[in-house]
Amino acid sequence: MPLTLGTDTNGSIRVPASLNGIFGLKPTYGRLSRSGAVLFVPSLDHIGPFARSVADLALAYDTLQGRDASDPVQSDRTPEPISGVLGRGLDGLRIARLGGHFTRLGLPAAHHAKDRVATALGASAEVSLPGAAAARAAAYLITAAEGAQLRLPDLRTQPERFEPHTIDRLLAGALIPAQWVLHAQRLRGMFREEVRALFADWDILIAPATPGAATVIGQDTLEVDGLVLPLRPNLGVYTQPISCIGLPVLAVPVQNADGVLPIGVQLIAQPWAEAKLFQAASFLESQGVCVSRTAPAFA
Repeated sequence: MPLTLGTDTNGSIRVPASLNGIFGLKPTYGRLSRSGAVLFVPSLDHIGPFARSVADLALAYDTLQGRDASDPVQSDRTPEPISGVLGRGLDGLRIARLGGHFTRLGLPAAHHAKDRVATALGASAEVSLPGAAAARAAAYLITAAEGAQLRLPDLRTQPERFEPHTIDRLLAGALIPAQWVLHAQRLRGMFREEVRALFADWDILIAPATPGAATVIGQDTLEVDGLVLPLRPNLGVYTQPISCIGLPVLAVPVQNADGVLPIGVQLIAQPWAEAKLFQAASFLESQGVCVSRTAPAFA
């Protein structure tokens, strides 16, 4: 299959793209219509495409643009096709690596992949976002509370529709005090301004997409930085802070970063700057740094 669509609340486009070695786009919040999708957290949910090539991803993105009145949060911004930017090289893009939070809680493969991409893009500078960890915590609270309120009626009447981990998560979210959620929203706003200031100097920021490559079936913990962490909630350690403020992100695959499996790297831009992400991703693909391979059984 050359492409498909996904939804991303806290990383559910970028994480599977990373673990499967393909390209994935989480566009700016409000760019693409979510009409027809089953929402989880409306203030964080995005629709975006997956593909095996940058050209296919760009074609899907261009086709999906356009105003849809049935999605009340979609922007009325005029479509901005980006297929024309492919093959332009880097053309003066200002690119930096993200340090701080984005250098912790990851296995060597994640950081090797980020370094490979950064080197190919000429990104020698490292910058930090001190509010990233707090933004991740804010995203957790907002997700739990808003997701619980949206699904609570179904949970009360049709609990059999939910798998056990989801039931526990939604019930816990329904009990979060309102003042915690309000504080999380304030942190979210502060982080948005912190990131806005950084984009005055940079066009693209580079970060790992996941803390490691795909794990074996049944694994439920991750040992990293001397800690044993639950795997499921920590796959989004690098994606959640970015989702929280709706930035566009293109996940690019790096093959064999750990010697065997692919892993993804996030290219992050300011709102409505998807064209810059595609420009950089196209360059990486042309240089053979980020390519998606088809397993022999599916060739």
